[in-house]
Amino acid sequence: MSCRLNVQAMYSYKEFINREISWLSFNERVLQEAEDANTPLFERIRFIGIFSNNLDEFFRVRVAAVRRMVDFGEDEENLLGALTPKELHDKIQEIVIRQQTKVQEIFKNILDELEKEDIFLLNEKQLNHAQGVFVRKYFQEKVLPNLVPIMLSRKNSFPYLRDRSVYLAVKLSKLKTPEDVAYSLIRIPSRSVPRFLVLPASGSKKFVLLLDDVVRFCLSDLFFYFDYDKYEAYTIKVTRDAELDIDDDISKSFIEKMELSLKKRKIGKPVRLIYDREMPSDLQKFIFRKMKIDEEENAIPGGRYHNHKDFMDFPEIGKPRHYYPKLPPFRHKDLPLHTSILKVLRRKDVLLHFPYQPFNHFIDLLREAAIDPQVEEIGITIYRVAPDSKVVNALLNAVRNGKKVTVIIELQARFDEEANIFWSGKLQDEGADVINGIPGLKVHCKLAWIKRLEEGGYRNYAYIGTGNFHENTARIYADEGLMTSDPRLSDEVARVFEFFKHNYKQIKYNHLVVAPFRMRRFFSKMIKNEIKLAREGKEAYMILKMNSLIDPDMMEKLYDAARAGVKIKLIVRGIFGMKPGLPNFSENLEGISIVDKYLEHSRIFLFGNGGDERYFISSADWMPRNLDRRIEVATPIYDPEIQQELREMLLIQLKDNSKARILDASLLNNYNVSSSSEKFRAQEDYYRFIKNKHHVVMKIYHNPRCAKSRAGLNYLEKKGFELEVVRYLDQGLTAGQLRDIVEKTGKKPQELVRTQEAVYKANFKGKQLTDEEWIAAMVNYPQLLQRPIVVNGNQAVVALPPEEVDKIV
Repeated sequence: MSCRLNVQAMYSYKEFINREISWLSFNERVLQEAEDANTPLFERIRFIGIFSNNLDEFFRVRVAAVRRMVDFGEDEENLLGALTPKELHDKIQEIVIRQQTKVQEIFKNILDELEKEDIFLLNEKQLNHAQGVFVRKYFQEKVLPNLVPIMLSRKNSFPYLRDRSVYLAVKLSKLKTPEDVAYSLIRIPSRSVPRFLVLPASGSKKFVLLLDDVVRFCLSDLFFYFDYDKYEAYTIKVTRDAELDIDDDISKSFIEKMELSLKKRKIGKPVRLIYDREMPSDLQKFIFRKMKIDEEENAIPGGRYHNHKDFMDFPEIGKPRHYYPKLPPFRHKDLPLHTSILKVLRRKDVLLHFPYQPFNHFIDLLREAAIDPQVEEIGITIYRVAPDSKVVNALLNAVRNGKKVTVIIELQARFDEEANIFWSGKLQDEGADVINGIPGLKVHCKLAWIKRLEEGGYRNYAYIGTGNFHENTARIYADEGLMTSDPRLSDEVARVFEFFKHNYKQIKYNHLVVAPFRMRRFFSKMIKNEIKLAREGKEAYMILKMNSLIDPDMMEKLYDAARAGVKIKLIVRGIFGMKPGLPNFSENLEGISIVDKYLEHSRIFLFGNGGDERYFISSADWMPRNLDRRIEVATPIYDPEIQQELREMLLIQLKDNSKARILDASLLNNYNVSSSSEKFRAQEDYYRFIKNKHHVVMKIYHNPRCAKSRAGLNYLEKKGFELEVVRYLDQGLTAGQLRDIVEKTGKKPQELVRTQEAVYKANFKGKQLTDEEWIAAMVNYPQLLQRPIVVNGNQAVVALPPEEVDKIV
């Protein structure tokens, strides 16, 4: 299965960028969003939080791995970039310290901008008397019950510090005898008390106080029983190794092993200590010595506040202009309300674009399958789900309705292990068949499968996606999900679930591209085909969109293609190990990264294929772990209309000159500025493109006194369409409106005339009029128009009966 090639066979390490350094460059792009004055103010605050949260996870996982390599003196991951583990660790520290300094500067600038908007982030020394009374009361009622200060001494061992929690290191002393000191440690209880306290407003001015400063303000209330009169408090935070050490005891179930290793993770080895750089040297040295922290290797000086990740949930007290404009999701044009999704899928494929379209479409598919008497079995893979998952609730409902439900839950989904253990137990308790992963492989594919009894036998339906079945992240992650009953795809999804049930079976896939069995080999073959075309002098190109591209073998093949003349355009949000644009080497390779309001998460691959373009969406990035150690699924897209939607997305993203950064060898993260004066912003532009295609606004020419017109309106309302109701008897009709109706219905004006109307019989019966004369007649006598007329885009019908509307959806 594995195909880890030595990239030195053809290319030297200097042609590649180290994975960790590349990731830090990605996080720098996130920080650019916080720095960008064009980003709405409160969104800049949120990006500070995202940057911090990303960095925490990076230290817990990646830096921890590098530390292990340093400790053992081995390069266990075949590092790219010609760095030893020690050199890499030092380089990471250097970059992170520089970024920490930068984030503090950006944060200060944001605070200045907030003050210009009459929003003030106060510290404990800036409170007036009334605010102090309010804070002290809040402290006594809400905060104090959650505080347990620990007194530190040279004799006792240093207390265990929880991973990613913020602590106040407190120095207590006396003004008259400053040498008489004591030290204490207080964990900020941000899991049980909000990190931010909004103080009472004063006119137009709004005030916010961090929980850290609530505690600082009330330290005298906490230590009143000591004879100290000076209190100083400085934040520290520890990040621990998050690697799971899974026991190999064969007497334990896998879930028992996971639960034990999760407990061990919480006391993992510290890989980073961030401390307030203003901390007195005596307190700093005391803490470092007691924690056995090497200042050079593991300690990073920071600012007054840590855990900026909490700024992702900063109080929403801003004005509308301080936030991104809302882009409300809209229904897929083929899935109006009260529509059987299975019925739609029997005639065509449906591709959902999240977050531009609602994740509820997938929930509705599960709900329909749960109650459909012809459905016998439902299967799904779960990697991450929402805390109160509607997906799991739909599956439980299916079990209660007598369906066989097979759920593959990946217990090793990093940082979701405990949640997945919980859901595994709940589903098993209800009677679902739960498979807790595949030995030796992570199940990362995003599949759902429905088996339904129909005339002539069973029919399979499938969902194949790029993102998790998680309704919360589906609102902020840009992903794709294909729903299909095309037997070329859905029957092979059924085979994947057969493999999950019986791992020993060798299953052949002719259409789906499944890792680790054939994905690496398949996409290598697609690249080689483009190389062959280029060498024959034919047009050869690829557009590849993914989160990360760091697999040595695949990068080597892309370099080969670029040197052969294949035009390669890459859209890679995160880790990127290549160096585009090098003279006589990679001029044919271009790369951009888009960081914007939504997290770009979809993987889309387009190959020129000699003019017969081939399209794929995939759950897998091109990384060794995805191609060699995970169950991943890519699916070809066969529907021409869906292919066009994906092509348009890729072209729109490549045109972005607002949020796209150029990926280059120097990691400069320069914006993709074009010579065009027109601004292109991919996420908003694609939203508009998809909305124009899918967002159905039905215009109905309606007479409320007519029963048939009321029936038509009622039909549209039940279908859930957004409506524009034209009461033409009150508002009148224009010749332009009528010509538009004539063109869109394809009817002659005379065919739209109500011949049973009295005005027709009195003035027009038996007369031969031109088209324009009939239009003029209806302008003068609007009651002559057939009703109801329903218009959708460039199509219209006389909705008699109301079901005629379905012809123009």
